[in-house]
Formats: sequence, C-alpha cells, structure tokens
Amino acid sequence: MGMAGVSATVVLAALDSTIISTTLPRVAEALDGMALYAWVGTGYLLATAASILVFGRLGDMFGRKPLMLLSVLIIALGSIACGLSQTMTQLIVFRSLQGIGGGMMIATAFAAPADLFPDAKQRVRWMALVSAAFAMASGIGPVLGGAATQALGWRAAFFIAPVAAAGAFFLLARYFPRIRPVHDGSRKIDWLGAILLVVAVGAPLAALELAFAGGDHAHPLLGALLAAMGVAAIAVLIPIERRVRSPIFPLRVLSAKESRLLNMAAMMVGAVMFVQIFYSPLLLQQVLNYTPSEAGLLLTPLVAAISVGSIINGRLFPKQSEPQRLMVFGGGLLAAGSLMVLLISPGTSAWWILAAFFVNGCALGFLLPNLTLFMQMLSERRDVGVASALVQTTRAIGSALGTAVVGIIISHSTVLNGVRAGLVLCIVLSLTCALLAHRVKMKNLATSRK
Repeated sequence: MGMAGVSATVVLAALDSTIISTTLPRVAEALDGMALYAWVGTGYLLATAASILVFGRLGDMFGRKPLMLLSVLIIALGSIACGLSQTMTQLIVFRSLQGIGGGMMIATAFAAPADLFPDAKQRVRWMALVSAAFAMASGIGPVLGGAATQALGWRAAFFIAPVAAAGAFFLLARYFPRIRPVHDGSRKIDWLGAILLVVAVGAPLAALELAFAGGDHAHPLLGALLAAMGVAAIAVLIPIERRVRSPIFPLRVLSAKESRLLNMAAMMVGAVMFVQIFYSPLLLQQVLNYTPSEAGLLLTPLVAAISVGSIINGRLFPKQSEPQRLMVFGGGLLAAGSLMVLLISPGTSAWWILAAFFVNGCALGFLLPNLTLFMQMLSERRDVGVASALVQTTRAIGSALGTAVVGIIISHSTVLNGVRAGLVLCIVLSLTCALLAHRVKMKNLATSRK
C-alpha cells in the first residue's frame, strides 16, 4: 500500500502540471493577461527544474516521507490560490510556488521505490506502475481541465488538484513507512551549494525563454546575462561541493562513466519527448487542418502508450543479463516513431498518425523508467534521491533546449519546415541515445549498490 501513496502522489504531480493546458487560454482572456501567457507555464517549469536536485538531496538526508507530504500540501494550497487569482501576475506567482512543490514531489516520489524495494528486478515493476500512473494522469489532465472549464468556469479547474491531493495525503500518511535515511554522518544543509545549484539550473533555462521569446518579448541581452550567471554558478559550485562535508550535490554521483552517459541520454530523451508533445499539435492543426479536439485525440497514444511500453519493459527487465539492451531498443524504436511522424503530410491517414504516436509512446516506456532505475542502481544508497533527481533535471534541461531550438527554426522559417527539421533532430537524438545506452554496461547488476 506504500506504493499506492507514491502512485497517487505522481498522479497529482501529473494532473497539476497538465490540467492548465486547456484552461489557460480562457484564463488569460479573463484576466486580460495574454502578454504574460507563456510565463504561467514557464514559471512552473523553471521552479520545478531548479528545485528537483535540491529536494532530491534533502530526501536522502532527512527521509522522503516528510517531503512528499509537504509537497502535496504545497500543490493543494497553491492550486487553491491559483483558482482565487485576480490578476495574471498573481497566477504566475502561485504557479511558480506550485512548481517548487512539483520539484519536491518529483524528486522524492521517483526515488521512493528504491527505499521500499532494494532489489532492482523487483523495483522495476513498481517503477513501471509509477511511470504508467504519471503517463495516464498526464493524458487525463487536459481533458479534466477542459471539461471543468467548459462546465463551471476556469476557476473550477484549479480545484481538481486539491481533491486529488486529499487522497494522496491520506495514502502517504497512512501507508508509506518512515524510513531512516542513510547519510554520511552530517546532516548540515549546504545552503550556499543549494543557492548556486538553483542558479546553475534555473538561470540558463530562463535565458532560453527570454532570449528567444517571440516579438517584443525577446530580451537577448538579459538572456545572455542569465546564461553567464548559470555558467559562473557552475564554476563556483564544483569546488565548493568538493570541499564541504555534506554537499547538496555530491559530485561522486557523476564519477562513473555510465552515470554521465545516462544523463546525456536523459537530456536527449527529454528533448525528443517535448519536441513531439509541444510541436505535433502545431503540425496537426496548422498544416493538416485538424481541430484542437481532433488533434488532442490523435496525440493521445503518445502519452497513453508510455504505460504500455513501461509494463512490457517491467516484464522483460528481470530476464535480461544486460538490461541496457532495453534502452538501446527504446532509442531505436523512438527513432522509428519520429521517422513515422516526419512522413506525415496532408492526406496521411489518421490510422498512420495514431500508429506513429503509439510507437513513440511505447519507446518512451522503455526509456523513462530505465533512466531512473539505472541511475539508482549505479549510485550509493545514500545518494539514491539526488541521483534520481539528476536524471529528472537533465531531462527537463533537454526539454527546454529542444523546444527552444525548434521554436527558433520555426520563427525563421515556416511551421511545416520547422517541425520537420525538429523531427529530423529527434531521429538523430534518438539514435544517439541508443548508442549511448549501448555503451552503458549494466551487466549482472541485479541489486542496488549498498
């Protein structure tokens, strides 16, 4: 039952991050804030990406249950505040607050299975459950948000998350055990390292948004300044983390070649995933002339099939002496799926479109759980949380980079040419991910290192 609480928490995280997608146009119109439209999503994503690593480490130091419970409260209260917002600025602030809760939730929930199931062969099945729950909730979120907005108004959509939060909080509080963390003897928080880590992750992502925003909202000089701040923060962070006794980001997490390869692969998977999620609706609506609702239905397999791939991966994993082969297969399948989407043109059958997105979803099911699981297997027990969080962070960075690059291409070309260039990039990144996974040697690693 402990995993029921974790799964409910992951469902809440997915609902909270996706439920606003179909609601936001109505919100921006009601609050007269179309100029700030993009920052509602950007504020959330920046806060999430910048906080994941910090909370991953704090979970290793102090235990994950208190942080999971706190994250549920932050998401619930933040959602209520969003529903009561009177201006777009207030909404951005409250969504950013929710983003901090989302980062705390992702950092702890995806690491929690390692606390409950030290045996990786057993854990992978539960990781598949968590990935499936996240994928299905991500698909349901926009539908729920749109239905609530249409029936009761946009404010009602923000009161769905608090209801889900009540169930998640009860299951966590009642059934998830309080597990004593394994730490290195010191639990003094590295505050300077935490601040530098937030700047190192958050500043470059904000720079992308500011430097390449469309029209009058572009601020290239400010973007360049933020990018420089991010580089400087990394340069200062590394020697500090080597020196302090209990670093917020222990560099030993990246000491193994396999760990570095996995995080490079995670960045590429994030880029491919979000290029398809973000720009495929543009292709379907502006080039193929589907309505928004039709495009949404055609895209459903991209998210729903992640659970299919995750379940198959969970079944196959215990039988593999070299489990990295599953990731190699996933990378190759993702390249094939991206090629199928690239071949979509006016007149293409809806069945081909559905099949293309289904293939991509299945491929992601072979990649997303294994990225986290392999990092956990390679890390020491005391670093499981920060190792899991690192994969989520590099994936988020890849997502931001991928969407920014394709956005730049579209702004200098046409939607069709830009999206097709993005899909060619997806094919290249997917094949590179398969190559990197092939170089990750996980032979006979059946249990997590203690």
